Amino acid sequence: MKLGILGGTFDPIHLGHLIIAEEAMVSLGLDRVIFIPAGDPWMKADSIITPGAHRLAMVLAAIADNPAFKVSPVELERNGPSYMVETLEEMQEDYGARTEYFFIIGADALKDFGRWIQPERILELCTLAVVGRPAQEALDLTPLASTLPGIGNRVVTVGDVAIGVSATDIRDRVSSGRPVRYLVPPAVASYIQEYGLYKEKR
Repeated sequence: MKLGILGGTFDPIHLGHLIIAEEAMVSLGLDRVIFIPAGDPWMKADSIITPGAHRLAMVLAAIADNPAFKVSPVELERNGPSYMVETLEEMQEDYGARTEYFFIIGADALKDFGRWIQPERILELCTLAVVGRPAQEALDLTPLASTLPGIGNRVVTVGDVAIGVSATDIRDRVSSGRPVRYLVPPAVASYIQEYGLYKEKR
């Protein structure tokens, strides 16, 4: 089985996340994509994040109509900071070593990959599926290769995906009373309204 893993705070999940997951599935021939809401993301330690129960519920609502999309609360159930290396190890325990794992990551986030916890181990556990963006420079792994030899053999590109949507913009729009229709799935928009999320600016 070929398994895609898409992590993030999903605060909130939006159409851009779903487009990336679908593009990765088609481009790489994945059997399934697992969405993993971050528990306590160590790289956003100074940020205010919506409680995990709300973020998990929004992901479940967003992917409900796609049987190939699943969600795992593994990071929300773990105490302490969320580290992808631990998540991948748990995924391997759940799905087995014979499963081929693809961690879906944006080209911008890849630049900081060398700062992640145990990046060498992550490369042992999975292939990095890098999502590019139009008008971005060509993917250059040279800076990472100096500290992570062989990374080029563990990276595939998903292609350029044009997505002008961000969770920050969605939160700002809600707090300003502007609509988020067509930016998030209808079920997510309803959930945000029902629970009064993002009413205050962060």
